[in-house]
Amino acid sequence: MEVMEAAFDPTWGEAWNRRQVSDALIMPTTHAIIIDTAGAIDEAATNETAGFCLSRHTSGEEELLLIGVKPALRGSGLGRKLIERLIRNAQTRDASRIYLEMRANNPAENLYRTIGFQPIGKRPKYYRLSNGERMDAITFGLPI
Repeated sequence: MEVMEAAFDPTWGEAWNRRQVSDALIMPTTHAIIIDTAGAIDEAATNETAGFCLSRHTSGEEELLLIGVKPALRGSGLGRKLIERLIRNAQTRDASRIYLEMRANNPAENLYRTIGFQPIGKRPKYYRLSNGERMDAITFGLPI
């Protein structure tokens, strides 16, 4: 939760609360990956937690629900490592595609595109911001 609180700007309302995370992780189709400050993942992670991702698997597809890296560590390759592990894990679950949805001005878009995600859909004015304005959601897909 410490990474969640640091990684997501409250302006956008994207962070999940502890209950949402707990409820998701109870489901056998929800998967978490943790990365530490040295880039070690899951059981090998022994340093301070630097980032995480949550995904959900269903019907041969994986959905990236959330990914977050502490702001001070962004640009260090940790987000890429998390997504690369997500891809490998999804392949072991026989997924053929990974989806994600993001707000239109999300700075992580560059990372997603460099990994190979392509925009496949748009939901106009999908997200409601804290000031009442609306923002488009963009759906990206990655065949794996």
